Amino acid sequence: MAEHKFTNRLAEETSPYLLQHAHNPVEWHAWNDEAFQKAKTEDKPILLSIGYSSCHWCHVMEKESFESEETARLMNENFVNIKVDKEERPDVDQIYMNFVQLTSGHGGHPLTAFLTPEGVPFYAGTYFPPEDRYGMPSFSRVLLSVADAYHTRRDEIVQSATEILGQLRLVGLTEASSLSLASEQLDTVYRGIAKNYDAKNGGFGGAPKFPPPMSLEFCLRYWHRTKDEKALEIVTNTCRKMATGGIYDQLGGGFHRYTVDAIWLTPHFEKMLYDNAQLVRIYLHAFQATKDEFFKEIAVETLEYIRREMTDENGGFYSATDADSEGEEGKFFIWTPAETNRILGEEDARIFNFYYDVSETGNFEGHSILRVQQSHQDAAGELGISVEKLNGVLERGKKLLFDERERRVEPFRDEKILTAWNGLMLAAFAEASAVFEREDFLAVAEKNADFVVHNLKNADGFLLRTYKDNRAKLNGYLEDYAFYAFGLIELFQATGNARWLAEAKSLTDRMIEEFWDEDEGGFFFTGKTHEELIVRSKDYFDNAIPSGNSVAAEVLLKLSVLTGDETYTRFAATIFRLVSSSIRRYPAAFGRALCALDFFLNAPKEIVIIGEREAEDTRSLLREVWTRFIPNKVVVTAEESETAKSEMIPLLEERRKINGKATAYVCENFACQQPVNEASELAPQLEY
Repeated sequence: MAEHKFTNRLAEETSPYLLQHAHNPVEWHAWNDEAFQKAKTEDKPILLSIGYSSCHWCHVMEKESFESEETARLMNENFVNIKVDKEERPDVDQIYMNFVQLTSGHGGHPLTAFLTPEGVPFYAGTYFPPEDRYGMPSFSRVLLSVADAYHTRRDEIVQSATEILGQLRLVGLTEASSLSLASEQLDTVYRGIAKNYDAKNGGFGGAPKFPPPMSLEFCLRYWHRTKDEKALEIVTNTCRKMATGGIYDQLGGGFHRYTVDAIWLTPHFEKMLYDNAQLVRIYLHAFQATKDEFFKEIAVETLEYIRREMTDENGGFYSATDADSEGEEGKFFIWTPAETNRILGEEDARIFNFYYDVSETGNFEGHSILRVQQSHQDAAGELGISVEKLNGVLERGKKLLFDERERRVEPFRDEKILTAWNGLMLAAFAEASAVFEREDFLAVAEKNADFVVHNLKNADGFLLRTYKDNRAKLNGYLEDYAFYAFGLIELFQATGNARWLAEAKSLTDRMIEEFWDEDEGGFFFTGKTHEELIVRSKDYFDNAIPSGNSVAAEVLLKLSVLTGDETYTRFAATIFRLVSSSIRRYPAAFGRALCALDFFLNAPKEIVIIGEREAEDTRSLLREVWTRFIPNKVVVTAEESETAKSEMIPLLEERRKINGKATAYVCENFACQQPVNEASELAPQLEY
C-alpha cells in the first residue's frame, strides 16, 4: 500500500467522498462539534466545502486547489476547514445552498461557503479556479480577501450574517391556501407543464436536459383520468427519446444523470441510484399504459443493471458511479470504429456502427456515444438486410462490446447505502416484480427490506441515514422515513406480507412524531432529536429527488386506505393546502406532489384478492390488476386463513373465497362491486 505524504481527520470517515480527501494537505474536519469549537477557540472563520463523490467539478477543484500545498497552507492558517458529503448531510447542504442561491442567484457543487464560528454564512460560491479565469477570482485570492475581511471588518460581517440568518429562516415558509382543492387545479397545472414540452426531442425545455420522471408520471395520470392523447404522447415520446439517446447506457442499461444538449445525446456520465429508481417506474407505467414491449425492455434492463452493478451482497443498493475513469469523463462508455471492427469483425461492425451511430468523426470529442436514431425496420432497409439479421448482429455486438468494456478501468463507485434512495429503488423492484411476474426481482426487494430494517433502524425505532463498512450512522431525515415507508408499502402490495405494512406504519408514525410541525403544519426536514442547526427548514420542492413532504403525503394517503385510519389523510390534506399556491406558480417543481394530489382528489380503487398466492387462479386475478395502469389503487393479497387476523387491514374483514376459488373484491368511493373469480369478470371492474 502506497505511503501518503498527508493524512487528515477524514481518514476516520466512511463516506467515499470524504475519504477521497483524506490525504489532502488541507487539515479537513468532518461536520462536528470539535470543528466549531476549534473555530471559536482560535477565532477563525469556517471554510465549508460541500460536494459528492460523482461530482465532476468537485474532483477538479480537489486536484487544482485541495491537493496544492500552497493553497492548503492558506486554508489551514486562516480557516477551520470542514468537508461535507451532501448525500450524507442533505440538511447541511440545503441550508448553505439556499444561502448561495439567495446571494448569487445560482447554486451547484462544489459548494464553497465561509461561516462564522457559530455556523452563519457570510460569503459563498461554488467552484473557484486556481487562477483568475472564467470571470472568477482565483481561490487563493478569495481565501485571502475573506480572511482579511473577517478580521478587519468584523462588525459588517456580523451584521450581514444576522440579516442573512433572518432570510434563511423565511425560505420554505408557506401559507395554507384558502382555495378548495379540486381536479380543475390538476387541469390547470397540466396545461402549464405541457406548455414547456419539447415535441421534437421529448422532455421539457432546452439544454441542459434532465430526465423528468415525476412530471411524466403526472402527465400519465392526467391521460388516465382525461384520456387526453397529448398527455400520453408527452410520456411515450420522451421515454422513447431518452432510451434511444446517449443518456441511456445502450450496453449495460441504466440512465446517466443528464445531457448537456437538448437531444439526449451527450451526458454527464455519472449514474445516480435515485434517477434510475424513478425512471424504472415511469417506464414500467408506460408499459402498463401502452403494452409496448420497448418500455418493458428498458425497465428490465435498468433493474438488471442495478442488480448486477449497484447491489451490495447484503442487499443494500449503492449510491452512484462516477462520470470519470482514468481521469477522463466518459472514457468507459465511448467507442471508435477501430475498436468495434476489432471486436465484432468488419461486416458486423458495419451494421452495428450504422445502427448505434459509431463513426470516424464521432459524436463526442472524436469518439462515439452509442445512440439509436431510427427503428430496426428503417435501419435494416437502409443497410439492405433483413430485420432478423440486424437483430442478430445487434444482440451479439452488444454482448461482445459489453464484455470488452468490462475489461476497462471502471468509473469509481460510491458504495455508501442511503436509506432514502434505497426506498425509491425498493419500490421499483417491488412493483416490477408484480407487473412482470419476476420472482427474482421480488427476492432483491425483500432482501433489501430485510437489510435496511435490520441495519438502518436502531433499537428505539429510529432510522439512520447511511451505511458503509458495516457502520450505520447519522440520524435519518424526513426523506429517509418517507421514501422507505413508500418502498415498504409497495413491497406489501406486491407480496401481501403484512409484516411490510406494519413496518411502513411504524416508520410513518415515528415520522409524524419526529418531523411534523404542530404549529404551522407540514414536515420539517430534520427531526426533533436531530442536532440543532442554524435553521430548521422544510422542503416542498420536487427537484432531482422528490421532497420528503410529497412522498410523505402519498404514504399517508395509502396508509389511510389500507388501515382505515382517517387521521393520516388529514395530515396529507394539510400538506396539499400548504403547497397549493406554490403549485399554481411553479407546476414543474411539484411533480411528485401532484401525483399524490391526484390520488387524494380521485377515489382510489381498493382491490383485495383472496386466494393461495402461488395458485394459478390467484395469479390470474393479480395479472389482470398489475398489467393495467391504475395509478390510484391499493392492492391487498391474502390467503383465506389470514383474514381472521386482519385488525390492521380492515379491507380484509369478511373477505372469503367464493365457489372455492380465488376471489377478487373491488371497492371504490365507499361502494363495492360483486366479488368475482375470473379475470374476464374482474377486467371491467378495473376500468375507470
